[in-house]
Amino acid sequence: MCNLYSMTKNVDAIRKLFGGRNSAGNLPSLPGIFPDYPAPVVRNADNEREITMMRWGMPPSPRTGGPPVTNIRNTSSPHWRGWLKPENRCLVPANSFAEYAPETNPATKKKDVVWFAPTMTGLARRRLTIIRVRNVRASRQTLPLWSLMPITLH
Repeated sequence: MCNLYSMTKNVDAIRKLFGGRNSAGNLPSLPGIFPDYPAPVVRNADNEREITMMRWGMPPSPRTGGPPVTNIRNTSSPHWRGWLKPENRCLVPANSFAEYAPETNPATKKKDVVWFAPTMTGLARRRLTIIRVRNVRASRQTLPLWSLMPITLH
């Protein structure tokens, strides 16, 4: 996933699909969610489902440093073990996510953005307000563009 997704449905639509009490407030249409932007998630909190806002991106490994991590590829890394437990999981509702086309568009001299329409899952710490997206091997639709994609629910 190329660090861009959208969520244009309101809180009532998310609640109809996944349930949960609304802690997110009035949710605006979010046609472009980039790293470090707040985004809605559905998580378990205090023995009930909750719809809340979290910032996209997790602190990087102290060994490697760098910008916040938005997508997890190597789940065998010791850095992620604590984050992968069931109590840290959440659902990241999305209308679509984007990947860049593999080739440059001759007319624009840039790579086109190609959109896909899943519902993504993610990981979140209960007390923190940050998320990251768990990636898996790409589906046959996404594979021509990228080898990985977010976990999706159908």
